[in-house]
Amino acid sequence: MPNTSSPPSAAAPASLIDSRQAAWRLLTTLGLVVLGNSSMYVVSVVLPAVQAEFGVGRADASLPYTLMMVCLGLGGIWTGRMADRHGLMPVLCVGAVAVCGGFVWAGLSGSIWGFGLAHGLMGLIGSSATFAPLMADTALWWNKRRGIAVAICASGNYIAGALWPPIVQHGIELIGWRHTYVLLGIVCGVGMLLLALRMRQRAPVAQMDAASAAVAPAASGAAPSPLPLDRSRPFGLRPLHAQLLLCVAGVACCVAMAMPQVHIVAYCTDLGFGAARGAEMLSLMLACGIVSRLVSGVICDRIGGVRTLLLGSALQGVGLALFLPFDGLVPLYVISAMFGLFQGGIVPAYAIIIREYFAPQEAGARVGAVIMATLIGMALGGWMSGWIFDLTGSYRAAFLNGMAWNLLNLSIVGWLFWRVRGRGAVVGQVQPGAG
Repeated sequence: MPNTSSPPSAAAPASLIDSRQAAWRLLTTLGLVVLGNSSMYVVSVVLPAVQAEFGVGRADASLPYTLMMVCLGLGGIWTGRMADRHGLMPVLCVGAVAVCGGFVWAGLSGSIWGFGLAHGLMGLIGSSATFAPLMADTALWWNKRRGIAVAICASGNYIAGALWPPIVQHGIELIGWRHTYVLLGIVCGVGMLLLALRMRQRAPVAQMDAASAAVAPAASGAAPSPLPLDRSRPFGLRPLHAQLLLCVAGVACCVAMAMPQVHIVAYCTDLGFGAARGAEMLSLMLACGIVSRLVSGVICDRIGGVRTLLLGSALQGVGLALFLPFDGLVPLYVISAMFGLFQGGIVPAYAIIIREYFAPQEAGARVGAVIMATLIGMALGGWMSGWIFDLTGSYRAAFLNGMAWNLLNLSIVGWLFWRVRGRGAVVGQVQPGAG
């Protein structure tokens, strides 16, 4: 077992990159993601019970989810910046308290507004602490297998979606949604707190990169370093400009991604197949998303983050296009599975790109900003698709809208890839002995 006796501020030695301790840390990270992201999926399970108890409409009962996702995106920047400054353990401990307190508050709430604010708290501090900061940290602990490591970390989100809903549904039937929420808060909060204690050490790569950069050849004609040619100008751009482009790309890809994920159940209902069939397609899509993230991680280790994102964006566009000519039951199952396989690796690729082209000391905040953009894209895409449906009475225009946004993402990523190739930059894999 790894030694976790180091003080919270201690940086791990560079020799621990790609080590057995890094593997144990990744396993701990996976557990934290599964526990911390539980609220993202259980709120939809309790929605009918909450709506009936508080006597509100479906739109009002859906507001807690919307509030939680917005707060999750905003919180990712804050928790990422705090992790950069103070290390992961304090951020995770605060997140554990927020998850526990949020579930308990929601379980004891007397109105839909209290219920919604409790979920906002879980998103802003709880779930956000176990999403972007953990992906950024994982990228700093791995070099040779960085892609698959980040993919495993990101898969915890989908694992949470597969694990918690049936457990919560059983709890609702057995002891009611309020007691289930309180119990879930205690389990997730205590579990996160115990796992957070194993995350004391700071990542070694930030210190190593700084030392390596100090001795890297400064002359423009020097042989390529194992680092990107100039991390102060990612893609040959100012860091702010490069960050903004990645954020716009993140919004665009997730507006497109949200169309099937958010509306597949309603789409199946409109086609006469029923909501149950749509729910099965959504589950199939998420299950294939886990496979996609792992496979994309392996691909990312071979070709880098930009190429992987470019591939994923192109395939997602193909998946969206397939929804237009085929609307039979069996074809929709097949296309849902294919869409999950195509899009699952897109979001983790952004964390890899940040690791490869930006200063690692800023990884937490920068990954948090991009993840916030993807969540905004999901929220915008879900609403926009419904709005287009209300205008046209059909999801065909909504699918075309998703394809247009996907084309925007593909254009941005393709341009960044062109700049990388044009400048002869190399993917930044830090050698364990560097510095």
